[in-house]
Amino acid sequence: MGIVLIVLTLIMAGYIGWAIGANDAANCVGADIGSGKMTVSQGIIITCIFSFLGAVLLGSRVIKTVGKGIVPLDKLDPNIGILVALAACFGAGTWVLVATLRGLPVSTSHSIVGAVAGAGLAIGAPVIWKKLLDIFICWVLTPIGSGIISYILYKPFRRIFYYVVPRRFNDAVIIFFIFATSIYLAFTWGANDVANATGVITGAKILTPNQAAVFGSIAIIIGIITFGRKVIQTVGFGITRLAPLMAIVAELSSGLNVHLYTIFGIPVSTSHSIVGAVVGVGLVKGIRMVNKKMVREIVFAWSLTPFASGAMSFLTIKLLRLFIK
Repeated sequence: MGIVLIVLTLIMAGYIGWAIGANDAANCVGADIGSGKMTVSQGIIITCIFSFLGAVLLGSRVIKTVGKGIVPLDKLDPNIGILVALAACFGAGTWVLVATLRGLPVSTSHSIVGAVAGAGLAIGAPVIWKKLLDIFICWVLTPIGSGIISYILYKPFRRIFYYVVPRRFNDAVIIFFIFATSIYLAFTWGANDVANATGVITGAKILTPNQAAVFGSIAIIIGIITFGRKVIQTVGFGITRLAPLMAIVAELSSGLNVHLYTIFGIPVSTSHSIVGAVVGVGLVKGIRMVNKKMVREIVFAWSLTPFASGAMSFLTIKLLRLFIK
């Protein structure tokens, strides 16, 4: 039964990695595609390459937090730890897939953290509530922080681009920064979000952090390629009309925000970060430029995410325990 559980858990880790790629590719390139300066195909290629590099080079810190910091999977009985990992991957992946089908950018970080906590509660494992509270506070601060950064940066960047850069070079410089900020954001996304797919399998001692980073990033890339376009449309066109400079500022602000949390090993939402940044630059033009109905739908989905994925993993554990003693 042990080998069967390990194989099923790896399949479920691949499943959530695929769902993360499908939902979160938009966080890296949706704003740029919405600006009209990048095609969907170019955005997908950039996201695949640089999210892989971010995951492999900088992903191990957040992997350890998700794997051991919420429920100490490494201290549980090996079969129990694997069972928690299996249920958490299934619950989180399923919720992210539901949101993706609706075109809503939700937090895969919220989803996996809620799913790990739900599975831990179902099986009677200790949940480290202090760490969960610290992560929750960072979740609240993420969209606010990126929104403030983008709101503040927009006007100085506008002066630089339109009054300092010679006009004949303006378009070339903007295109350069469009691609450069996408590359940076894809790198930070890979570094932070690969943990959402693989942290639990590391905590359950199925793979090492480095092995998990490679495994998770491959699953994420498959999700980007096969199903990543739907949420890209929402981020790029559904929240506000993005001029190229607005896209540059939004993605730079989001990348700086996520990078900071990644250094400290905190799993935060790149979805929250980019949506907050897009709203921030949209507010520079006035509240009427922001699609408030779409923002309300996104925020509602955000608020449901940890509870929905937690409930799914809780029920999954209960069902599995009927067959596995």
